[in-house]
Amino acid sequence: MTDNRPGSESGADFDESRDSDEPAFEWMTNARRSGAHTADGAAEPAAAGKPKDERAPDSSRAGEAPVSTEKTVPREEPVPHREPAPTGALNVRPPEEEVRRRRDQRDAVARSKPAGRRVVQVLMAILAPFLLLISAVRLVASPAFLWIEYYRPGFPGDGYGFTADDRLTYGSYAVDFLANLAGPRYLGDLVFPSGEHLFTGAEVSHMADVKGVVLAAYGAGIILVLFFVIAYLGLRKTPGAFTRGLFAGGFVTIAVIVALAVLAVLGWQQFFMEFHRLFFANGTWTFRLEDTLIRLFPGQFWVDSAAVVGVLVALAASLMVIFCWPTPRRRGRRSVAREVDSAEDHAE
Repeated sequence: MTDNRPGSESGADFDESRDSDEPAFEWMTNARRSGAHTADGAAEPAAAGKPKDERAPDSSRAGEAPVSTEKTVPREEPVPHREPAPTGALNVRPPEEEVRRRRDQRDAVARSKPAGRRVVQVLMAILAPFLLLISAVRLVASPAFLWIEYYRPGFPGDGYGFTADDRLTYGSYAVDFLANLAGPRYLGDLVFPSGEHLFTGAEVSHMADVKGVVLAAYGAGIILVLFFVIAYLGLRKTPGAFTRGLFAGGFVTIAVIVALAVLAVLGWQQFFMEFHRLFFANGTWTFRLEDTLIRLFPGQFWVDSAAVVGVLVALAASLMVIFCWPTPRRRGRRSVAREVDSAEDHAE
């Protein structure tokens, strides 16, 4: 007969902890307490230590199936361990106050003007007068203006024998020299029909100095044009930003022209001399009345040139102000454009 008592099984003597009666897992403890499981999954109640009437029902009655009075204890299933999803916090909506605060911050940033945009607009306002002045000077320094000037009624004639055709021919050489890349010989080798040099060495040297200033101004004008092109490309996404810069530049240009016109009217000779002292060394730009430069470009020519330059610049600045004026209709279009951009930003 086999001994089924605890500790009598084979290998029980090798258990140093003497805990053979204890199961290895908690679920085994529950099963042990509830009784051994049958093959079909129903728990069989333990009979040890209980009265006979509690261990099993009286099955002696014929035709009646045995009824179990033992309560079946459900087996506790182990709860699986679940790691939190790494993006679980993204699915949690922040409080409504936090959502409103973030929306207000986005709206404030959308309404504010970045510092870079303001800097560009200020530079446009400052540099616009220079660009317009250089452009007007380029229009005046041309044979077309010489023709208009020499043939206009009231222009003073040459007391030393130059006709209007002579002035136009010789003056065109001087004007072309300012715009081309030729050296001083371009003017130094010119001679009268008599063989005498058209310009003296001092006159050629002064024209070379004038050419350096003019070419530097033209180069600065090209740089300014590139700046305004870049400014347009950078500000075009902001409705009205580029036109506001032009609008301010137009007002600044008009103010500069008015100030220069007042100085010229109050003292033309002083204004003319200070202008030459600003760009040329003393003694290099004064000549005699019989010298070719004075005969081709008398004082009236410079007065007319300054007046035409001022009118052209003032006209261009006025057009900038008129076409860039922030009318209610233009402000409405800009406001609608800003609202559309803001809606697109919120949608993103």
